[in-house]
Amino acid sequence: MNVAVSPTECRWSWRRLLLMALLCALAPYGFADVPATEGMAAQRAQAVTQVVLGILSYARWPVEPAQLRLCIVGPTQYTDDLIKGTTQATGRPVVVQRLLVNHPDIVNACDAVYIGKLTADERSQLFASLIGHPVLSISEGGDQCTVGSLFCLRVSDEQVSFEVNLDSVARSGVRIHPSVLQLSRRRAPAP
Repeated sequence: MNVAVSPTECRWSWRRLLLMALLCALAPYGFADVPATEGMAAQRAQAVTQVVLGILSYARWPVEPAQLRLCIVGPTQYTDDLIKGTTQATGRPVVVQRLLVNHPDIVNACDAVYIGKLTADERSQLFASLIGHPVLSISEGGDQCTVGSLFCLRVSDEQVSFEVNLDSVARSGVRIHPSVLQLSRRRAPAP
């Protein structure tokens, strides 16, 4: 299940009003006309930030945090903008911190985790610690979607998209707006 966004998809009917902010925020982040330079890496980091903030804005925790805590676990490629900290469109601040995968209190320190490259053992350890706790997980690589992450990013030269692991969403305790789940069912347009 993939979702892809192109600038032309910002023409919305009233039925898609709830998704307009997320998709239109992502539309400028097509990369086809950008040369492969450091500027492109910065654009990818900005696009990933927008996607992550969009996902977080459509998530609801059993007890809503006044200040959302996003933890980055493992080496990542696209978190340069996220690590600076940010504010959601709703005005809720997002505090971002890096934690080691074996942090003893990760479930109490994080409302959401952004997962970079981890070994299979580290990934298993992380997901075992999250079981039974309302922590939203977003993986930078796609392979984790089959083993526990709620969302898996797909970053390409053209766009940032994501997949949703519905089994993990159901077990997480975090409610995700159904419109976002429908978004993940949309396929990327053919080039």
